Amino acid sequence: MPVALRRGTRYTYQDYLTWPDEERWEVIEGIAYDMSPAPSVKHQEIVSNFHVALKMHPDNKCFTGIAPTDVVLDEHNVVQPDVFVVCDSAKVGEQAITGAPDLVIEVLSPATEVKDRREKKAVYEKFGVAEYILVFPEREYVERYLLEEGKYGAPEIVNWDETVKVVTLDMEVKLWEIFEKEEPREEEPEGEE
Repeated sequence: MPVALRRGTRYTYQDYLTWPDEERWEVIEGIAYDMSPAPSVKHQEIVSNFHVALKMHPDNKCFTGIAPTDVVLDEHNVVQPDVFVVCDSAKVGEQAITGAPDLVIEVLSPATEVKDRREKKAVYEKFGVAEYILVFPEREYVERYLLEEGKYGAPEIVNWDETVKVVTLDMEVKLWEIFEKEEPREEEPEGEE
């Protein structure tokens, strides 16, 4: 699990900017989380595949980014989502995104699963991230949350051999391509050849 820095101290974006460049941190509700160790190769493949699928979608006119881009939600919340989409160009700055993305995708690892499912989900909900997708690389499925009246409803669970609807960009993503698996085949009814 990511290591939290000195409980009892409420960190800000200004504190964050003074930390060494070679270290990766996130600040969630004023608590600093060390983002090491580096993600696995499988994690990075999934991040890359999702990023390309979203960015290359012909109707995508939004900014599509990946970590380690800083997303500054407010003074006490600075995150680096694995993949994100921002449709309001006013939020896209030279050094950081300021404000909530429209879509966030987090690829879970054993070290980040609790933080991504609990702390990050709560902060994304609080700041109005309309669509939140959690990717489970080892179990090869995703959970998709949509913000409804300020709260995330129950997740839609989508297996690797299905497509997931990305509402933000009005597109469907073939998860077998994200997980780099063979395209599922339609089963033929028995007795037909």
